Amino acid sequence: MPETPTRGPARPLPYVISGILLVAGIVLPLIVPIYARHDPDLFGMPFFYWYQILWIFIEAFVLWIVYIIVTREDKRRRIVARTGRDNGTTNPDSARGQVSK
Repeated sequence: MPETPTRGPARPLPYVISGILLVAGIVLPLIVPIYARHDPDLFGMPFFYWYQILWIFIEAFVLWIVYIIVTREDKRRRIVARTGRDNGTTNPDSARGQVSK
């Protein structure tokens, strides 16, 4: 019995963009000379601390964007495997009969 693929070929660009976003979110907070100072204060909290706390929210947003990018690519690959065609601009929502907004 031949195996049928569950996903079509991957496009590298969404994965490269996701990787760059993830690496930036990891590496930038590790560059301590960027934020190793006291001023400016925010509600009495030194810059050193509130900059790191700010990165928690930035990274949560970045992870949400990466999730969207990767899930859209996965949906596109599943549609390609199911239908056998890819015009390069496949919108996963339109393949399910939903209209994009």
